[in-house]
Amino acid sequence: MSVPTEHLLGLAAILFAIGMAGFLTRRNLIVVLMSIELMLNAANLTLVAGARMHSKVDELSLAGPILAIFVIAVAAVEAAVGLALVIALYRRKQTVSLDAVSELRD
Repeated sequence: MSVPTEHLLGLAAILFAIGMAGFLTRRNLIVVLMSIELMLNAANLTLVAGARMHSKVDELSLAGPILAIFVIAVAAVEAAVGLALVIALYRRKQTVSLDAVSELRD
């Protein structure tokens, strides 16, 4: 039994919308980074679902999964850099609020 591609694309759209809402409404840097990760995972799901939808029965299309692996690598780097930024911000301001970031211009 296979999940229809339309359901995968719908799930990806919902995940992306939740991530975008979290990115636009939250002021906590950790929540913003988690929202970005959620949007990247939605993009991965879309890439894999699109590759499955456009692959022929005899031909296995690897373009979507390979691109998804690159997105996962970028997400891992983003998580490492984001965690370093969170630690640096907390050490300097004792908070992870994005309102404190605008005051780091000195």
